[in-house]
Amino acid sequence: MDMKQLREKVGLRTVDIASKLGIAESTVRNWDSGRHSPRLSIEEIPKFLEVYQCSLEEAIAAAKESRRKFDEANS
Repeated sequence: MDMKQLREKVGLRTVDIASKLGIAESTVRNWDSGRHSPRLSIEEIPKFLEVYQCSLEEAIAAAKESRRKFDEANS
């Protein structure tokens, strides 16, 4: 599962995630595409996991999968 699939699993749009986390929608789109991985402070991690309704391990795996797909598409 990649970041986009993780987001869609909880039924949220990019704008919903951005609003809940207080970040730009373009940041969420970059996470979805694998262009960037989430860079969060230790204080932000619990909210991120709550919004995505996932474990830290699932979030890490999703970010890696998005990055793998991005690298594959752009090589």
